[in-house]
Amino acid sequence: MKIIAGNWKMNGTRTNLENMINELSSINTENTIILCVPYTMLNVKSDKIAIGAQDISQHTHGAYTGEVSAQMVADAGAKYTIIGHSECRQYHGDTNDTVRTKAEQALANGLTPIICVGETMDEKQAGKTMTIIESGVRESIPLDTKSPIIIAYEPRWAIGAGLTPTHDEIATAHTLIANTLTDMGLTGTPVLYGASVKGSNAAEIMSIPNVDGVLVGGASLKSDEFIPIITSVK
Repeated sequence: MKIIAGNWKMNGTRTNLENMINELSSINTENTIILCVPYTMLNVKSDKIAIGAQDISQHTHGAYTGEVSAQMVADAGAKYTIIGHSECRQYHGDTNDTVRTKAEQALANGLTPIICVGETMDEKQAGKTMTIIESGVRESIPLDTKSPIIIAYEPRWAIGAGLTPTHDEIATAHTLIANTLTDMGLTGTPVLYGASVKGSNAAEIMSIPNVDGVLVGGASLKSDEFIPIITSVK
């Protein structure tokens, strides 16, 4: 069984989501399907598809105009939330410390955080990939957590660029993450891969050791692109 998570980013409407859920409801799969959607759609109900947010505030409440707390997200019906996505790190200034605080908020409110880590092109070219990945894992996960979490490796240089790391690059990164999690006492924590995932490469990517699923961007917005990813593996 794999975890197939879709990130809709700033796209879609409630009607789009309801239509997608309807089309996915007839799929026979043992995989866990999560759709991380804009806040306005979090209360759309589904028996088979889990709903998640794309971010949460690091604050519990207060004068933080435009932010949405973990409690609010959970109250709206979400079960998951992405934290530390490359775009939040790039555009909103999220750091590993910020991500850890957000993860603490998520866990305190019964949400499962999908914690994203990954390297930029500059970091890759400087030979810092492994250092950035390991520090991202160690510094972004709350200390001594016993609650379920998910890690997503997203090579930031590949997102939106139509680029996909080689089989060996993905394998090396995921092995490092799995070993780091084991060293932290978190053996068995699922690790997703996310960057330029599509129906034509999903099965190959998920056959790589320590790849427990995928975090899908644009391909999760259209059922004819998302369904082949879901059904590519059992």
